Amino acid sequence: QVQLVESGGGLVQPGGSLSLSCAASGIRLSIRSMSWYRQAPGKQRELVSTISSSGSTNYADSVKGRFTISRDNTKDTVYLLQMNSLRPEDTAVYYCNIISNSLQFYWGQGTQVTVSS
Repeated sequence: QVQLVESGGGLVQPGGSLSLSCAASGIRLSIRSMSWYRQAPGKQRELVSTISSSGSTNYADSVKGRFTISRDNTKDTVYLLQMNSLRPEDTAVYYCNIISNSLQFYWGQGTQVTVSS
């Protein structure tokens, strides 16, 4: 059974930083891509960033230059999202998503990020 577990969320002041982690277990299939999504109260879930199996990345315009997605080089089923210069509008529940090479989708349970003074 595939399981994705996010961690690293919390409360941070504007301008601060947080690092989110997504650990995948039970997935011995090749991972096609890994993405971070977020959903703020009353809003639709939106794509934040994606990293492909080749390492190519892309970002939503709202987070470019502030967020960095990566894969843990020591654990190839752990993915990270480094978030710097956080803004109140970054407040949301952040979810990790994995698409396998067989095009199956897997979601984590989400982790809350709150940016507030």
